[in-house]
Amino acid sequence: MTASYRIAILGSGPAGLSAAGRAAYHDRESGAKEPSYVLLEGSEVPAKTIQRYQKGKHVMAEPGFLDLRSDFAFAEGTREAILGTWDKNLAEQGVHIRHGAEVTKIKGSKGAFDLSLANGETIVAEHVILAIGLEGNPRKLGVPGDDLPRVEYHLADPEEFSDEVIVVVGAGDSAIENALGLAKQNEVVIVNRRDEFSRAKEGNLSGVLAAISDPSKKFSCLYRTNVKKVEPGGEGGKPLTFFLETPDGERAIACDRIIGRLGAIPPRKFVEAAGVAFPNDRPEAIPELSRRYESNVEGLFIIGSLAGYPLIKQAMNQGYDVIEYILGNDIKPADFPLLEYQFHGLPYEREVDELLALFQRRIPMFAQLNSLAFRELVIESNVIASYPEGIVDEAQTKLAALATRLKNKKPAPRMTRVFLEGEYIYRAGEYGTSFFTIADGEVVLESAEPNGAEMRLTRGQFFGEMSLLSGRPRLDHARAGANCILVETPRRTMIKLMNSNEEVRRGIDWIFIVRELQRHFAPRSTIAELRDIADMTEIRQFKAGAALFGEGEPASSLHVIRSGTVTLSRKVGAADLVVAQLRSGALLGEMALMGDPVRRESATAAVAVETIEVGREAFLRLIALEESQVVPLQNEASRRMTDNALMEVRPEAGSVMRFLMGVGLGEATDALVIDEDLCIGCDNCETACAETHGGISRLDRKAGSTHAHVHVPVACRHCEQPHCMKDCPPNAIHRAPNGQVYIDDTCIGCGNCQVNCPYDVIRMAYAAPKNPGLFSWMLFGHGPGPGEVLDYEPDAKSVARGKKAVKCDACVNISGGPACVSACPTGAAKRIGPERFIELVERRSA
Repeated sequence: MTASYRIAILGSGPAGLSAAGRAAYHDRESGAKEPSYVLLEGSEVPAKTIQRYQKGKHVMAEPGFLDLRSDFAFAEGTREAILGTWDKNLAEQGVHIRHGAEVTKIKGSKGAFDLSLANGETIVAEHVILAIGLEGNPRKLGVPGDDLPRVEYHLADPEEFSDEVIVVVGAGDSAIENALGLAKQNEVVIVNRRDEFSRAKEGNLSGVLAAISDPSKKFSCLYRTNVKKVEPGGEGGKPLTFFLETPDGERAIACDRIIGRLGAIPPRKFVEAAGVAFPNDRPEAIPELSRRYESNVEGLFIIGSLAGYPLIKQAMNQGYDVIEYILGNDIKPADFPLLEYQFHGLPYEREVDELLALFQRRIPMFAQLNSLAFRELVIESNVIASYPEGIVDEAQTKLAALATRLKNKKPAPRMTRVFLEGEYIYRAGEYGTSFFTIADGEVVLESAEPNGAEMRLTRGQFFGEMSLLSGRPRLDHARAGANCILVETPRRTMIKLMNSNEEVRRGIDWIFIVRELQRHFAPRSTIAELRDIADMTEIRQFKAGAALFGEGEPASSLHVIRSGTVTLSRKVGAADLVVAQLRSGALLGEMALMGDPVRRESATAAVAVETIEVGREAFLRLIALEESQVVPLQNEASRRMTDNALMEVRPEAGSVMRFLMGVGLGEATDALVIDEDLCIGCDNCETACAETHGGISRLDRKAGSTHAHVHVPVACRHCEQPHCMKDCPPNAIHRAPNGQVYIDDTCIGCGNCQVNCPYDVIRMAYAAPKNPGLFSWMLFGHGPGPGEVLDYEPDAKSVARGKKAVKCDACVNISGGPACVSACPTGAAKRIGPERFIELVERRSA
């Protein structure tokens, strides 16, 4: 049997249903007596992927900024409600769907496709739309034992299991949803190989972190953890033992079951057999498509998760659009207005799609991305343009008019940011983690060092990677050059991209290495001159407490600390004496390549550390490029040796430094310390803090640790890479240019930051009631007086608003500086950065 149609749609998931709904609409409008299309579904029910969602799953309508465009309805709700709505839409619209119609082969091209079905039937179509998704090809754990009984890759109903220990592996939405569903009646451990849930939707992100922080739930997360193997049998009679590699070493978990949710692999053989080309051999690769979702096979279109867009709303919009494209209607995509607003201030008179294609061609790093993925990246980024004096006012007036027109639009859309040519995008010493790529013009990077080198970056290059990866302040000034157009991508988007695209990660890592080599050894050498040398280096990772090298060991390399803090110690008798602490951006062990073949100190990671290891051959080639750098390197090494020797003869100073590193100041950028010899216990610091912050103190003077009269109270350290900023759903935690980490009013009170902070400096609190004024208290005794009122009763308005996260912000918006320091009558309280730790320990040892 052979049936013929204008359009054949394969797969009745959200994308396929939406495409069929749109095709049915056009048939009704044209009065067609026979359907011009067919929707082919291999199973006996539509939306097989949604059918397989766990029972009662809450499905979100993300992304929130995107409008739905489809003849099928879709809104946030339960799996059952959504499927019920779609069943109703199928019936009401008379969609021509064939169940049990599994397609085994596609051949041909536009106008003459032959589709072979498993039952032997052939269907002929002019156009084919692949909306088959990825659900049938789950990615396995990839370790020994990943196919044992009770190692599963799908969860239909969490309520089937109770009183079990279950390990869920994955950090995406499916893994989170499975873990949360199981946690109602089981003990759950979720394994995330990264240090945050960068790919999760906002609702799932809030949910998983709330569960982790809820003491009433047996729910925990292992971050930065990799799977090692699964073995049958376990402690306590459990059927499995799961071996994991955690930052603290190997861990074995005896469990009842393992749920692997690591995504899925495209059905590559089937798709390639139809003639569709993939850009590379990586298992997760997706086909390259035109802006109309057409593959390299003319007439064959791909939409939905197979096109790289797994979100339901996006897939449904694509289904609607692709039918319009096939029928010759050149409609604008649903996200077109968002991009139009972002490009509104550019000096181009071009369509959105032209500009996207132009940007992607001009930025090699993003050239390999699927064009649809690049489109999404731009939507999540800021677009920046520079103008010469005189013209910049016109651009700003144009943008102001657009802002007025869109003032009631929620959420507020992004618009072009405009700079004056020569204006600084950022300055050295400022904290920022966004990543910049140059689509046109140039950017000038100016060294902050006296007589430092200047670097001009042009179209296709990028910058900002050092702060993105290391968390340290900007090392140079970035100035907008002539005709400069930039794409500024936020950290969360870049981390998500780097985690999912190995080529992008390698590219950023590589340029980071090159620029560190320039900064330390060859500031006037070009990238081309350093290319081969950079390839000779290696990025090394060390867990907290791990040794980089030991005293007395033979030496043949140096390290550039990319992130984290390293302590140097020497053996003095039976004791290990700390003689220095080195932070990201510093050189370590360079004497090994400058005449001292034996390590003089032991180097230990105070926190998790990444370094760039430079061997002897690479070092000699660097010095050959710029011999003038040898003297500064020798001088710095000599200075450090002198400092270390001074610390060695002052063992009490070394013990203070060890103490500071031991209480976590190895990752601090601005810490509160109190000299116990001067402190009189008046608690003016806490009182001033509360008076400055709405009646709630952000520090606890009495708590904390003390050593040799140096007290570190419980107060925010403003970490180099703030733990609290990870996984904040509303992005309410920010870093000021001078480094202070603060929480704004968009906090939703989820408690994620409190859980993520390893130093217990964040608490959840209701807004405090307003106290009577100082004079009312002094003259008439009204109220409890200045400072925080403990155990206060919040008013109804505060209760309705809910608890919010409270932490020290180092008085970020107060001109007089930190109130705790200003209010200290004896000068005991000080806020210091790591560059002053040596002053502190020397003063204590004097």
